[in-house]
Amino acid sequence: MQFSSRPAGGGSCSSPPDLLGARCECTRDSTMDIRPNHTIYINNINDKVKKEELKRSLYALFSQFGQVVEIVAMKTMKMRGQSFVVFKELAAATNALRQLQGFPFYNKPMRIQYAKTDSEVIAKVKGTYGDKEKKKKDKKKGLEPLTSLTKKPAAGSAVPVHSPAAQVPDNPPNYILFLNNLPEETNEMMLSMLFNQFPGFKEVRLVPGKHDISFVEFESDTQAGVAKDALQGFRITATCAMKITYAKK
Repeated sequence: MQFSSRPAGGGSCSSPPDLLGARCECTRDSTMDIRPNHTIYINNINDKVKKEELKRSLYALFSQFGQVVEIVAMKTMKMRGQSFVVFKELAAATNALRQLQGFPFYNKPMRIQYAKTDSEVIAKVKGTYGDKEKKKKDKKKGLEPLTSLTKKPAAGSAVPVHSPAAQVPDNPPNYILFLNNLPEETNEMMLSMLFNQFPGFKEVRLVPGKHDISFVEFESDTQAGVAKDALQGFRITATCAMKITYAKK
């Protein structure tokens, strides 16, 4: 997958870079001309966040809307503060764009648009990838190759965003939730981004020395219950389904 950067200069461009190499065309109505796409383009991202942490955080945030096929984040000067998220389903991309527009991501509101062209992954599925191959080869030199965020699942065994509904032994309702089975790379920012979308969210409390558990506090046990039901079985990574219960009083 190839990119062209946003144009250099003092003005900003309202049109996202082209995933397959076409240069951005800056017109006042360009944003309106972009059709819905499996791939969304995000800018105004805090460029001080390390690349791998950024990709993990984007995955944790966006995968709640549907299966994320790929995340592209580059730290070159031309691509600083920008990323692409590729969804398997168009409806998931649309829902994520609407729900997360302006979301405070690492203390900066995200600006989200549909990408101008399909990603390589989606183009191959649609059978249109060959049309772009020559253009891609012409611009290949000097660009970083893409890395898929998760391992490709075996045929017929795609990993769902949420685990099948399973009964998790629980405690009486509480305004504090207990999270376990968290992956090692989990951090406070990731969990905050997941839970602060729910009314009443107050804070995340990690447990020093134990990466796989955490507590999340809400203003009421009812609000905590809504978040618990919505995120039960959510996968921060492809292999770890989060288990949520009310904390013991």
